[in-house]
Amino acid sequence: MLKTFVLDTNVLLHEPLAWRRFADNDVALPIYVVEELDNFKKDLSGLGRNARLVSRELDELRQRGSLSDGVDLDNGGTLRVVYARDPERTMAQFAVQHHYDNLILRCCIELRDGYARADDERPVVLVTKDTNLRLRADALGLSAVDYDPEQVDVADLYPGHAEIEVEDDAIRGAFEGGIAAPADVVPNEYVLLRDVDNAKHTALARVEPDGAMLKALPKRRAPIWGISARNKEQSYALDLLLDDRVSLVTLVGKAGTGKTLLALAAGLAKVTDEERYQRVLVSRPIFPLGRDIGYLPGTVEEKLDPWMKPIYDNVELLLSLNPDARRMGHGHHTLVDMGLLEIEPLTYIRGRSIPNQYLIVDEAQNLTPHECKTILTRAGEGTKVVFTGDPYQIDNPYVDQSDNGLVHLVRRFAGQSIAGTVTLARGERSELAELAANIL
Repeated sequence: MLKTFVLDTNVLLHEPLAWRRFADNDVALPIYVVEELDNFKKDLSGLGRNARLVSRELDELRQRGSLSDGVDLDNGGTLRVVYARDPERTMAQFAVQHHYDNLILRCCIELRDGYARADDERPVVLVTKDTNLRLRADALGLSAVDYDPEQVDVADLYPGHAEIEVEDDAIRGAFEGGIAAPADVVPNEYVLLRDVDNAKHTALARVEPDGAMLKALPKRRAPIWGISARNKEQSYALDLLLDDRVSLVTLVGKAGTGKTLLALAAGLAKVTDEERYQRVLVSRPIFPLGRDIGYLPGTVEEKLDPWMKPIYDNVELLLSLNPDARRMGHGHHTLVDMGLLEIEPLTYIRGRSIPNQYLIVDEAQNLTPHECKTILTRAGEGTKVVFTGDPYQIDNPYVDQSDNGLVHLVRRFAGQSIAGTVTLARGERSELAELAANIL
């Protein structure tokens, strides 16, 4: 049965061409959504870009026919712009401050009633990411759903590693050159091989990028800039971070699991010890925790300094573990002055080409999927990109646990030969930090 989906403004701000996602059903766009989008079009953020894109696409569709009558879409559905013919009836039922929301609800009611008068049983569904609007729709007897065509619970996100019980011969074979990879694993997935007859006999292994072989990791790895893996997930992460065959790494985990520290240690090792990359370029989105303190004075570097303190703290820790650097009193400024480390806000990354660098994007859970795409398309030849973040600690009001850029990357790149992901579960920062992350 065909349906009519009514789109809210926030759906198009989230995905500008969302009307293409509804197969051969009808899509109705209240004119009030267009008016709301007009308020965003001058915004310099991603929301402004999306609002402008919607306007351009609607104008192109208008060339095909009348939007009020409905324009055929390439997927077999139709798109039409509607308005409330009797807006006052809904306005009396809700608070005046929800003016546009009330008008959108009135459009849904009139569409539903119009189909009923025509003996058409077609359902009318309001699609909105506004939880309160869905509640108000339900109070009016309207069907309302969230919008996320690829919504996945964070708990069900591909973790990048698994555990398999095997015979003792398989474990030996994994160390001696590799064994055939099982059918249910994907390239660059890590596997804990456990002996069926002896649960304590295990091996950490990884599926090769071509997906054919499963090879054991080295039993011991020398410290990387003074850092050694403290658990199996950190061993997996270091292996990915140091493998030049893998161009994209996503590290997901709660606070204190070592995501940023491991990425920096691997990056500095690759730049300074192996000279594989020109520099480590670190960036992070700028979103305050709690109430913002306002504009910061000074140069770009001075403005950026408070936001990058977590990065500097990790670099200072790594330098303190390096005897030569500690003896000479080197700090993060030394690495910056030598051109080995560069800190930059994501604000200025559009339009850049970044070749042969080790790019670390911290706090990636605050990015939108489009922003992650923008960053990845900046990567030039020989560049490795590492995204780190915790989907449970989001400060960006326009993304959530299931539709942020970090989760989007994990979903889309799972199984790709040049990409890998690891979910780190165990905190190693301190006993207090681990307890706080678990119980608060």
